[in-house]
Amino acid sequence: MASKQGLQIFIFSPEMLLLWILLIQCISSSRGDVDATPTRIMSIANENRRLSSDFYSKSCPNVERIVHNVVSQKLLEAPTTAAGALRLFFHDCFVEGCDASVLIASSSTNKAERDAEINLSLPGDGFDVFFRAKRALELQCPGIVSCADVMAIATRDLVNLVGGPRWEVQKGRRDGLYSKASRVGNNLPQVNQTITQLINLFESKGLTVMDMVALSGAHTIGLSHCKEYMSRIYSYNKTFDIDPSMNKDYAQSLRGPCPNNHKLDPNVVSFNDISTPFRFDNAYYNNLRKGLGLLETDQKLFTDSFTRKYVLSMAKNEEFFFSNFVSAMIKLGSIGVKVGTDGEVRRDCGFVNP
Repeated sequence: MASKQGLQIFIFSPEMLLLWILLIQCISSSRGDVDATPTRIMSIANENRRLSSDFYSKSCPNVERIVHNVVSQKLLEAPTTAAGALRLFFHDCFVEGCDASVLIASSSTNKAERDAEINLSLPGDGFDVFFRAKRALELQCPGIVSCADVMAIATRDLVNLVGGPRWEVQKGRRDGLYSKASRVGNNLPQVNQTITQLINLFESKGLTVMDMVALSGAHTIGLSHCKEYMSRIYSYNKTFDIDPSMNKDYAQSLRGPCPNNHKLDPNVVSFNDISTPFRFDNAYYNNLRKGLGLLETDQKLFTDSFTRKYVLSMAKNEEFFFSNFVSAMIKLGSIGVKVGTDGEVRRDCGFVNP
């Protein structure tokens, strides 16, 4: 494990990761769930009457318990599962809406979303937890619960299990019938985009600037590969070798595992949040104030005067962050949903029904 100036990155033993998760769950239990449901959040949920919290009350009444049991076990096995699931859910909803199309495998005649270049780094544990939960549901309620709803429920539970808020998941989504890699690129944020470009993208999905900053807080957990921040730590521009908005010691510590050559190890990763990498909290925003944002788009949230005020508010008040994160997640989970006779309920999340 390498460390410098408070940075701890790259290699952790399974035993240490397990201890992190157990500690987080103990802390969460002691303080109680943070169920952020102010009036404005409920109004967002009520606006989308196509979905409902009791959608499976008769057809599969134990859906939430079944999913929770699966994700709890998976999290103990792989502590990075929460971050992986959250990233997958986001990537799914921003492309064709929340229809689990990101889970569909490519075929000999079709390159699916999951094989688009930007999605090649999506973590296997994220896929696995959704597939496991779906298989468990198929044993109890065959052909009833959609993969899209599995993703929404499992993601919520995983965020809560690592210390984050809990919210009511609206259900009734149906699964998409196709998945195309060509639809991915322009629909997902890129690490080199400007704040204006990011705002425009999020607004095109019905999300506000506040939603964007709150959803970016998902980087309080998770990992990034060297290629996603190499341009910040080597030859940034003609004036600066290192991005001047980045803490210099932090940047130097990243150079060792990410040498400036063409033989980067794809297995080398860095924590998005170097302070509390396995706990869902507001440390991410405090890191930005210190120049400790890993991705350039993260740090820009603080350096840009328009978004800085939101970063500072969330850095100061974790409950404010949680409340806005819940609001944004409810809106995210409602993007482009398929209901009624649109789409289908897949038997296997990786393949459309025959």
